[in-house]
Amino acid sequence: MNQRQATLPAPTPVWYPGWRSAPAGTPTRVGARDTVAALPVFWINLFKAVASQLILWHHMALYGPMCDVAHDLAPALLDALNQHARMVVQVFLVTGGFLAAGSLWPSPGAAPKVGWRDVPAGCWRRYQRLAKPYLLAVLAVVVAAWLARGLMDHPTIPAAPEPGQLAAHIVLAQDVLGIESLSAGFWYVAIDFQLYVVLLMLAATLRGMPGRDWSRAAVSIAVVLALVLVSLLWWNLDASLDAYAPYFIGAYGLGVLARWVRGLRVAREPAALGLMLIVGLALAVEWRSRIALAGATAVLLCLLPEPAAMRSGLARAAQSALAFLAQISYPVFLFHYAVILITGAVVYNQWPESPEAHAMGMVLAWVASLVAGTLIHRAVERR
Repeated sequence: MNQRQATLPAPTPVWYPGWRSAPAGTPTRVGARDTVAALPVFWINLFKAVASQLILWHHMALYGPMCDVAHDLAPALLDALNQHARMVVQVFLVTGGFLAAGSLWPSPGAAPKVGWRDVPAGCWRRYQRLAKPYLLAVLAVVVAAWLARGLMDHPTIPAAPEPGQLAAHIVLAQDVLGIESLSAGFWYVAIDFQLYVVLLMLAATLRGMPGRDWSRAAVSIAVVLALVLVSLLWWNLDASLDAYAPYFIGAYGLGVLARWVRGLRVAREPAALGLMLIVGLALAVEWRSRIALAGATAVLLCLLPEPAAMRSGLARAAQSALAFLAQISYPVFLFHYAVILITGAVVYNQWPESPEAHAMGMVLAWVASLVAGTLIHRAVERR
């Protein structure tokens, strides 16, 4: 994602006031509030970059022999990564809803960009976007597990897949069918696809709704808000639903609402406060740290202004690095488990009881995961 200037993005209509379309001939003036309304590219890059690295290290601290052998070198750090870092999946859910709303339904007061005739093609495009690197990752995990089984015996190494297991992974249905996943993280690809399809069909359903901007906005907000509330207050409390979109649509819907609040030119802060109240109600029913993180991410996406242009070379380099890590976050997310399997097996085979060697192996697996993500991004995603 390229860095954009902190102005209203050209493809996004200017709403005045609130979610109503500006009258013809209304002059556009970019002020402080317009700067806030610009898409928060820097912050999205930051959130995605940090979350992807924490997920990588969470799995590094959870799977394979390296974390077990090296544990005594940094027990507090590895335990924290093991127990808490997985919560950053909520950041991906919220930013995913935010970005999907921007492409399908950027304002509740305007007709969504898709109708029912667009739904099959939209689903196929989303599947292709997810599946091209994902299917390569499935193949990489199968090969990596085969190699790792030849070097060591460890319970975290997946067994050789059966044809039905592979078929379930290809159609993103392994968790729905109760089939063991081949890799940590593959479940998220299926959930992302489900959530996008739900939003796509919801947008298509409300596209033809008659009425003025304000009535369309009221109905759109009410429908999405109802889904968010039912998810946070009911579905998300039932862990048996975690293979299905309703369990996660509370966080994803917060991202959609955050995108709409971001587009407001008046009353943005009260609307963001409304999101905080929704999350507060959910946490009052049952405290969930993951939902608190999702709510905080949504509110920050509503309100954080894009930083001013970076002037120093060091600042620009840091900003470019964040953007790069965000760009490769998806392939890194997909391929790091295969890298961990191979690296862990080789290190364990050569130095089975050396904490220092296993710690170095974890660092090597981290670097190799970034390299693999970069190569897949350039060879597959950019095409």
